[in-house]
Amino acid sequence: MMLANIVNDDVAFEAPAEFQVAKGSRAVAMAAALIDREVTQTKWVANKPFIFPSSLLDNMPNFQMGLVYAVSRFAIEMTDVLGRTRGSSQADADLDKASGLLKYDGTIWVWEPSTSLMPTASAERQYVAGQKALMRFNERLGEGNAVYDKRADNLIAFLARVGSDLGSASAALDARAMGSDAGWFDTQADDIFYAAKGRLYGYFVLLREIGIDFAEVIAEKKVGKAWEQMLGSLSTAAVMDPLIVSNGANDGLFVPSHLAVQGFYLLRARTQLKEVENILLK
Repeated sequence: MMLANIVNDDVAFEAPAEFQVAKGSRAVAMAAALIDREVTQTKWVANKPFIFPSSLLDNMPNFQMGLVYAVSRFAIEMTDVLGRTRGSSQADADLDKASGLLKYDGTIWVWEPSTSLMPTASAERQYVAGQKALMRFNERLGEGNAVYDKRADNLIAFLARVGSDLGSASAALDARAMGSDAGWFDTQADDIFYAAKGRLYGYFVLLREIGIDFAEVIAEKKVGKAWEQMLGSLSTAAVMDPLIVSNGANDGLFVPSHLAVQGFYLLRARTQLKEVENILLK
């Protein structure tokens, strides 16, 4: 069981060579590599029924779901903003396909009796198809046959969407932290903690790579220091790994509130992200 419980929060993770494309996007390569790592290499566990030992896990599936949610949001923003010219051109077919596939419910296995008695597409199948669509886009981008509009206003729009999503994650953390002080015995605290952890980790590695994609814009706007500070806060929040997630009182002496601590770093990253947006606007 312990061998199956893998929460990979390696902040030094790099997309393997087979995902990298000359003149392509490092962020798109990272998105595809993250899907491959969690779905194919580590194995997806969020949809496993009771016949699998991994169905008893909850930290790992919540982390995976949070991570793929971040990748899905990135794919949507690539489709709507970054992967088209000033938002007026037609959406890229591969990006559009990827964003649709990555929104698929991660808890669906090959058979979902609540919706049909017939076999259905599993989450793994949909996510791998989404990964391949991202890779096709990146290959075309490297060949000069796709658009990646690396302008400051596009980066601002993307960061605003990430900030909004971090706000919703913060609200979930706050609601649980304020709604319960069951401490070590809060059985829902770890679900919320690891879902937020996966989302924070996903955004950290994707934003790290976007920073490389947009290196010229970041240098021109002199936003490098603020960018690194924002990444630092995301990284700190993403690597939090308590042995047991506790949801104690915020001012508790012996029983900590891991949700409150995670929420603090999340909000700090969100504030720094907003600061980056403001500098880019100048």
